[in-house]
Amino acid sequence: MRKCYLGVDIGSVSTNIIVMDEDENILDTLYIRTQGKPIETIKKGLSKIKNRLDEDVKILGVGTTGSGRQLGGIMIGADVIKNEITAHGIAALNFVPDVKTIIEIGGQDSKIILLRDGVLYDFAMNTVCAAGTGSFLDRQAERLGIPIEEFGKFALKSKLPVRIAGRCAVFAESDMIHKQQLGHNQEDIINGLCEALVRNYLNNLGKGKEIKPPIVFQGGVAANVGIRKAFEKILGCEVIVPPYANVMGAIGVALLAKEEVERVGKTNFKGFEVADSSYTVKSFECEYCPNMCEVVEFFRDEKMVARWGDKCGRWNNIVSIKNEKLA
Repeated sequence: MRKCYLGVDIGSVSTNIIVMDEDENILDTLYIRTQGKPIETIKKGLSKIKNRLDEDVKILGVGTTGSGRQLGGIMIGADVIKNEITAHGIAALNFVPDVKTIIEIGGQDSKIILLRDGVLYDFAMNTVCAAGTGSFLDRQAERLGIPIEEFGKFALKSKLPVRIAGRCAVFAESDMIHKQQLGHNQEDIINGLCEALVRNYLNNLGKGKEIKPPIVFQGGVAANVGIRKAFEKILGCEVIVPPYANVMGAIGVALLAKEEVERVGKTNFKGFEVADSSYTVKSFECEYCPNMCEVVEFFRDEKMVARWGDKCGRWNNIVSIKNEKLA
């Protein structure tokens, strides 16, 4: 019997699931577009992972992270539910124990996480500008007729990068079009765009922060070698892209789940059969105090299994959540 742990990162753009064995080797990874349907995506992801695993695999524990972590955690029976900052920090420390700076750029947002002596002490998230995120790069690659997988390689062929305005996504795109009209070649424009997006990231997220090596670059955009080289050129030091850079949040929360299960000696995991149940969500506005909290009710097979959203715990405390296995 092979003993494993699951890590599930439920984001607004994508959901990542990883399977990790007892020795912390990654056995499988799965990437699915969330498409605004986190419940359906989790069910689909669990079914796919179950079909890909050997029959002798036993799941000892599960952790969830990402913006849908609460929902996913209750649905699956997570042993640990953690925010993305903690999950990404734990995963980076596992690959680079003395990491001091984590650059994380995903599909729709980006983060900077600073650690000292293995402890997270500062972070920032960018949620107001799309420039530099995966979705923006996807759109520019499509507009230029280049597969996104090849986008960074084009930047490395550049001999004379042109300067692109990277203050925001709108300015960057219009400046790219202007440079095309002036006759600059594609490689130089792409390289210029990579450097512009890195300047944008450092001016927004890195402003006033002490960015020290070792620096780990993770998230889906870490696969873009052009962006990585631009970071190294502007920061003047090596930028490390760890293996499985695009699923680091899921790895981090799987490591935390392993630690928790070893501490308490049991798991809350409800089994892969949760994918066969039906789930609905309802909400109402509590009128018992001026806070007027939106209370969310979560039903599995028409039976309420969780409530959350109330600041005082009035409604949350009424429901007794049974962490029974479904099979």
